[in-house]
Amino acid sequence: MCSHQPSCPSSSDAHSAHVVAAHPEQGWSLLCTGAILFDDSGELLPDGRVIAPHRVPADRLAMAA
Repeated sequence: MCSHQPSCPSSSDAHSAHVVAAHPEQGWSLLCTGAILFDDSGELLPDGRVIAPHRVPADRLAMAA
């Protein structure tokens, strides 16, 4: 899908993929693997599968003093 070197990572290593197009005003980025990564940590994979956002429960967030 892209021509950078080294070549695109496998789908199991999608988080090391290069950003091809970033649209922060819309909350998403297109990766060189063809996946779309959303600002809420959700993903849409090239084969149509959806990965739900991986949010940390609020009770596990650190509170600023």
